[in-house]
Amino acid sequence: MVEPKDLFSSHGILQVSFTYETRVDEYGNVLYCFMSEDGTQSPTLHVRPGDELLVKLRNALPPSTTPSFQKHAMAGMSTLPEFSISGQSHEASPNCGGMVMTDTSTNLHYHGTNTPPTCHQDEVIKTLINAGETFQYDVHFPLDEPPGLYWYHPHVHGISEAAVQGGASGAIIVEGIENINREVAGLPERTLIVRDNLVPGAPDADDVPAWDLSLNYIPVAYPEYKPVVIPAKPLQKQFWRVVNASADTILDLQVQYDGVAQDLEIVGIDGVPTGSQDGRSGVRTLSRKHFLLAPAARVEFILRAPPKSVKNATLLTLNVDTGPYGDNDPQRPLAAIKVSDAAKNPSLAVGAVSGPPPLHMRFEGLSEAKLVKQRKLYFSEVLSDPTDPNSPTNFFITVDGATPTLFDPDNPPAITTTQGSVEDWTIENHALENHEFHIHQIHFLVLERDGKPVEGEYRDMINVPYWNGSGPYPSVKLRMDFRGPDIGDFVYHCHILGHEDSGMMAIIRVLPQGRPTH
Repeated sequence: MVEPKDLFSSHGILQVSFTYETRVDEYGNVLYCFMSEDGTQSPTLHVRPGDELLVKLRNALPPSTTPSFQKHAMAGMSTLPEFSISGQSHEASPNCGGMVMTDTSTNLHYHGTNTPPTCHQDEVIKTLINAGETFQYDVHFPLDEPPGLYWYHPHVHGISEAAVQGGASGAIIVEGIENINREVAGLPERTLIVRDNLVPGAPDADDVPAWDLSLNYIPVAYPEYKPVVIPAKPLQKQFWRVVNASADTILDLQVQYDGVAQDLEIVGIDGVPTGSQDGRSGVRTLSRKHFLLAPAARVEFILRAPPKSVKNATLLTLNVDTGPYGDNDPQRPLAAIKVSDAAKNPSLAVGAVSGPPPLHMRFEGLSEAKLVKQRKLYFSEVLSDPTDPNSPTNFFITVDGATPTLFDPDNPPAITTTQGSVEDWTIENHALENHEFHIHQIHFLVLERDGKPVEGEYRDMINVPYWNGSGPYPSVKLRMDFRGPDIGDFVYHCHILGHEDSGMMAIIRVLPQGRPTH
């Protein structure tokens, strides 16, 4: 079992230099990676709430040999209205970096973090780093950033799927979860990153998955599905942090001992410790036999290793029914847990409890907050040429009542709101395949599924199952939290990146308090 190298902040700063590199593997697949100065790939970045992450990123890809994809920023962007924060003037979404997108452009998104959507931080609409260029990120994590698991990956619209399937991704851990859930303190800790990629040779058979998987860059390939080996001492508790860094593959994680599903003691979802969010209910560990992990979602759980008497201990993904137009995401193993008294512990362990739980949690009071607006949005898709069944599919995410529009970085915002607002959004799926809702900069509280109340969790990713062609549309109702300090333009989209690249994304503009939305 190979785990990513760990890089830690010191005195409030983590400084990293990356080069964005590419190569072609033996099957002809194009691979991408973020390489650190010592030659390690996609290290795990460890920060603490309030830290500053400095990333110097050099795009080492060869210059593009194709015509420019699109004009990525309008000169007129510099004339957008200004607004004032703490006496300083700000503009909405100026261009950042390169002016023209090519097939070798890149940038970085700090997925799930509640960091500002501004140039040189977590801005992806207008940020381009083209071949041969170097760009400096200076990302400021808020003091109330929930401790947990996040990740980074490129987010250039139109080529994000290829970059992420090529392997360009890594984990971010905001430290301190042991101060909220003391059950994890001192446990051996593993970071597991699941990625997907093209199936070599694209064989034509009913059992072929839409995409192959890997675990920490170790292939678990069709048709053998040889699992990665994870060592553990018998009955040892370990703390596993799992990122679904797939571009398109939905996972449904389960651990089985001799075919019997085991309890996953879940302590974090999408970077938020379970039960901690409102600052009242206190920590609670969720016991689950399996956990659906949409592309880009994360889950953190405690797992007790099996006794020596267990012959087959397996981490697997169950079959996911993604709909008649969806991908084939079959059941397959990811890892075999091999127990031995001599098994080496992971290189990392969770720290000891170093302080009391925070007095204020980021989402405190959201469930009872005053509601400002209710909106309905929906996923839909249509052939670009309805007379040609082989024409590309156009994908849309649309505010109810608006005209479905393919994403373009120069589109006006589809939604405008004001910082401090709390809104309820109902997201419907009008398509015959699953879609995955994600919004940048904020988290949301899950209120309902298909009109029925659920015990809410705070997330930045949610699966919306497919419509079967008749009856009500599947839906989720989400409480959107704009009470944080982040303002400006950012995006929401389906995180099946093939869908996002084909248009299923839109811009939201959050204005400072006191500014009218119309």
